[in-house]
Amino acid sequence: QVQLAESGGGLVQAGGSLRLSCGATGDTVCISAMGWYRQAPGKERELVATVTSGGSTKYADSVKGRFTISRDTAKYTLFLTMNSLKPEDTAVYYCGADLQQTLRVPWCANTNYWGKGTLVTVSS
Repeated sequence: QVQLAESGGGLVQAGGSLRLSCGATGDTVCISAMGWYRQAPGKERELVATVTSGGSTKYADSVKGRFTISRDTAKYTLFLTMNSLKPEDTAVYYCGADLQQTLRVPWCANTNYWGKGTLVTVSS
């Protein structure tokens, strides 16, 4: 199992910046990728950005050029630096981790985990 805990959300004015953090504990050697997702009121959860264990990143078109995903591999900590925030970025942001069974870690299960989320509110 993996436990994820997000922090860093809050209220910010449009144009401002925030940095979210996500700490992972437990069977972290099983993690193959981590990412940030968000869910705005009345909308479905959507991908914001992901990073694989090899360092490959992917971003939603709506955040490209404004958000940066990064990680501290040694500490299994994930970050999301958000600049030029817009009111439409208002959402609960969730950290997610994909676990994968491989020859190196045969005891791992192919599954995923989510944190409880952190609220980001951008005022206009």
